[in-house]
Amino acid sequence: MTPTTPSRNRARAALLCAALLALTVQTAAAAPAVTSDPGGPGHGGRDCVRTERPLDGKARRILDITRKAKADLKLKSVELRVTIDGREVVTDALGESMTGVPAEPDMHFRAGSVAFAHIGTALLQLVEEGRVDLDDTVEQWLPTVPKADRITLRMLATNTTGLHDYVTDPAFDAELTAHPFRQWTPAQLLAYPYSHSFWYEPGKSWSYSHANYLLLVAALEKITGTRIDELVRERVTGPLGMRDTRNNFTPDIPRPVLHAFTSDRGFYEESTFWNPSWTTAPGAVITTHICDLATSARAIGSGELLSYRSYRTLLDPGTVGLGGASATCPASICLKQTEAKHFGLGVIVVNGWVLQNPSFSGYAAIQAYLPSKGLALAVSATKNPGTPDGNMAEVVAQRIAAALAPNDPLAIT
Repeated sequence: MTPTTPSRNRARAALLCAALLALTVQTAAAAPAVTSDPGGPGHGGRDCVRTERPLDGKARRILDITRKAKADLKLKSVELRVTIDGREVVTDALGESMTGVPAEPDMHFRAGSVAFAHIGTALLQLVEEGRVDLDDTVEQWLPTVPKADRITLRMLATNTTGLHDYVTDPAFDAELTAHPFRQWTPAQLLAYPYSHSFWYEPGKSWSYSHANYLLLVAALEKITGTRIDELVRERVTGPLGMRDTRNNFTPDIPRPVLHAFTSDRGFYEESTFWNPSWTTAPGAVITTHICDLATSARAIGSGELLSYRSYRTLLDPGTVGLGGASATCPASICLKQTEAKHFGLGVIVVNGWVLQNPSFSGYAAIQAYLPSKGLALAVSATKNPGTPDGNMAEVVAQRIAAALAPNDPLAIT
């Protein structure tokens, strides 16, 4: 079998992430990170524990599916929580965090793009309050952004600006691969998309770009005068009681830690404390545990914090029908957005499911909610050397969904 180069592997993973969004979007010390607030919220999440035994038939079935998936996919760990109408069906953790250390449900992991769902909800709340309009252009807050007089808040939140994605830029990939502990600033990250022409005129198509949420966060901080981590805590995670979901301004992770491992650089290594500053804006780099992830799945997916009108906008803010190949953008970048599979406002919609699916640096997760059944799935997975490429938490969730909602496939790919 021909080995995959690290750069090609990372680029393929980034493009896969983008495709999932549209078909719908280091070695560190062995001891876990120490939080500066050992007794406060986020420390241990001791209310996030395995479901009390004996399990009922549905819970046993879900665990059987998960155990088989873990074995089939050669996963190091799988954490899961399933709820129906907000009531727990099963919570568990299988495998190891690291050698000799069992995975536990209250272990914290990086949640990446889940933050985009929270930020999108906060933006819609500000719209409901009349503080901004989704179609406000950003030049009043971000005057130095190219085409700022044509880029709107809606476009940033829905990936319709036409900006390139720095994650798929070969120059960025080479730097990140060589220096996984590097601390990145927004200006350094934005220099990559700014060095390219736009794929299309703002609002005319769809293409995934991490640059959009860097800019959206900057705009929201200017609009509200509040740092993004505080804004999201006040408007989303706080009201939902997600006390174990928090931003980290450093590569630290609150204890207890679910450790991650990856072969992104061509050899299997620990990646737990690789610097995640490249993933999104400062203040939006979050960690969570599986119980909070399930809460997020249900609350975001049901529009609990939004009016009915805003919830409909969350699910379809005008992206359906956009995308597709053009003279300036290939179909592999400007992915077609359909009613069945499209990017909403910070979320992905797939056959009625509302989800987010972060995957980077050895961490993979998914939060998914099916409104028609009140079904919330939260899965996190980590890798062994033989684990296939891609987000394997999605695969586990797809198998669980097929058993619980066979007529509503969680067909992300």
